[in-house]
Amino acid sequence: MTKADLIDKMAEAADISKAAAGKALDGAIGAITKAVKKGDKVSLVGFGTFSQSKRKARKGRNPRTGETIKIAAAKLPKFSAGKTFKDAVNNK
Repeated sequence: MTKADLIDKMAEAADISKAAAGKALDGAIGAITKAVKKGDKVSLVGFGTFSQSKRKARKGRNPRTGETIKIAAAKLPKFSAGKTFKDAVNNK
């Protein structure tokens, strides 16, 4: 499913225009992104939780030359599915 497909489904389910559904989806994604970037958790009960995890700096190897390289620490977005969402996917 693409973003356009999701907007179509949202517009149909909420009985609103596609433009309004697109703005709502963009607003939700923007709000989640800002919160996670700041380090906050975003919990949507029954669906899941968006959060930030940290990966430590580590050593890696360049596969072409075999040279050891340093990989910098990074912050990563993380999503943990909620029980209701997991059950729906597993047909429970």
